[in-house]
Order: sequence, then structure tokens, then C-alpha cells
Amino acid sequence: MKTNSKFFKNSRSLPVDKFFQNVLYDKKIGYYNSKLPFGGKGDFVTAPGVSNLFSEMIAIWIVSTWEIYGKPKNFNIVELGPGDGSLMRTLLQVFKNFPEFNEAKKIYLFEISNLMKKLQKKNIKDKSIKWLKNLDKIKKGPIVFFGNEFFDSIPIKQFKREKKLLFEKHYMLEKNLKIKEIFKKASIKDAKEINSFTTLKNINFIEYPKNGLLELKKIIKKIITLDGCLLIIDYGYIKPNNQNTLQSVVKHKKNHILNNLGKADVTSHVNFSLLNEFFLKNNLIVKKIIPQRQFLQNLGIRERSEIIAKKMRFSDKANLYLRLNRILSPKLMGDLFKVIVASSSKKKKYLGFDS
Repeated sequence: MKTNSKFFKNSRSLPVDKFFQNVLYDKKIGYYNSKLPFGGKGDFVTAPGVSNLFSEMIAIWIVSTWEIYGKPKNFNIVELGPGDGSLMRTLLQVFKNFPEFNEAKKIYLFEISNLMKKLQKKNIKDKSIKWLKNLDKIKKGPIVFFGNEFFDSIPIKQFKREKKLLFEKHYMLEKNLKIKEIFKKASIKDAKEINSFTTLKNINFIEYPKNGLLELKKIIKKIITLDGCLLIIDYGYIKPNNQNTLQSVVKHKKNHILNNLGKADVTSHVNFSLLNEFFLKNNLIVKKIIPQRQFLQNLGIRERSEIIAKKMRFSDKANLYLRLNRILSPKLMGDLFKVIVASSSKKKKYLGFDS
């Protein structure tokens, strides 16, 4: 119970995003700076941890995008929130099969957690990779950003609408150190921002990724200035329906959102319609939003699995298809996860979306 007060940092109440920013990213007691969350012994598994085939398809998409941009001699690639580094580790192996591309690539990892950075450096032994906390260091293009389960980990704001007024949800620390939810009238600035989105009109419970959109603005600026695109893969929805999507897990099991603070992962579902509208407002061209299943199948993941399976024993083959089913099945990750690409060019056709 005493640890609850540490996350408030001398405040009696905090909006949802600021509270979970402390819970997840505090330099000493934040979840991502004090615990290794990935894998069977951790709290959750992402698609690269389920199947290498997922990572192979992302590698193929990046190489094809380099070709779309005319095979430039300098090609900047930025992975947003690289997790444990397993996705990038596989990408680097696949890139070796494309010598011209491999020579042109410049890879950056965008990571704010020092603990995650240490883990990534342990898992990715490549001296050419650079780690970033600030995108300003990248001066040349073209540039490709991609993030798998990046935006779901950026804390969101929550609001309720009553009689055309917006009230923001806060967490308040009571005298007995228990935490309760309260609502305060939203700031004029936040209300104006929210009301400017068609996607959020007529919604009575609103999740607004203010911090995520601020990060996106920096990325969009780079894309427009240097020429490039952004690929986002994340779990989320297209039609908002007043849902509270905040969720928490510990050791692969659901956890009450206010239990095990600093020891449990907390995420929210991504509103892809809102992302789509935000990109368009900021002068990017957006391809249709498609399920992860469709994206990976368009890239040839099933054909690739069949080639690999031919050389496998039965038990390994069964394991391969079990893992493949997990990332493709509509009942599992296949439809829950969505994919969107936004770019500075109307003419470019990206693999997986136009096939």
C-alpha cells in the first residue's frame, strides 16, 4: 500500500496518463525500468516472440520499401520501442540475404527505458546500430519508422462526456493510501483538441492518446521533411464504442488495473480510426487499415512456412504451425491486431497493402 504513494510524487491526484507514466516509466520504480517483462518467464509475449516468421515478413516489407524508394544508398530505419530486441535480431539476419540493401541500411532504435536498452544491447550484437531518445539526430532521408506494440504502451487520457461537457478521469490517493477514481472538468485545451476529431464525436467515454499523438507529430515532421513512411502494428479497434480498454497483465494473467503497480504491464487498445484521422490532418497519405492476418498473408507468410516445414521433423512442424496459427487466427492475434501505413507520397504502393 505504501508504494502507491510513490507513484503520485507528492500529488493527491493525477490524470490517468500521468499516473501510468509514473507507474510504467519512473526511472527507479517504473515497470519498464525495474523488470524484464518479455517471454515465458515474464508477463507477456509479442508476435516476434511467438514466431520468427512474423519478423521475417517485417524484414521483407522493409527491403521492398527500400526498393519502392529507388534503392537509395542511405536508407534510415527506426524501430519504435524495440522490446527485447528479438524482432531486430531476426531482421538483421534476413537483411544479410540482400547485400545491396544491407550496405545501404542505417538502423536506429528508439528507446526511453535504460533497462530495455541494456537488454536490447545484450540480444543485438551489432555495432552499427544506434540508440535514440531524440529523433532530431536523424538528418537525412528517406526514413522508415515501424513499431510493433509501441503505441499501446504509451499512457492515454480518459474522459467522459456529460451534457456536452467533458470530464477527465483522475486517480486520487486517499488518506488510507487506497486509490479511487474521480472526474474533474477537462481543460479547455484538451476539450478543444478532442472535439476537433470527427472520430470522437458522439462518444460518451473517450480514450485520448495525447502523449502518443505528440510522439507521432515528431515522427510525421521527419517523414514530411526527409520523405518516408510509418508502419504501425498494434492491437486495437476501428469503431470506438465507449469502452474502457485499459488492461494489465502479470505472468500472462489478467491483473486488476490498480494491483501490483510497478510490477504489472499496463496497456490500452489503439484507436486506429483516430490515428487515421490524425495522419490525414497532418498531411500524410494513409493506406487502408487491415488486420495483421491479411497483412502477413499478403507478404507470403504461409508460403514461407511451407518452404521451412519441408525440412522439419513432425514435432517441429507441428510447433511451427501452432505458432503461425497464433499470429494469424482471427480468434487470436490475427484480427485483434491491425496494421496501418502512413507516408508522404501519394504514388508509392506498399507491399502487403496493395497486393
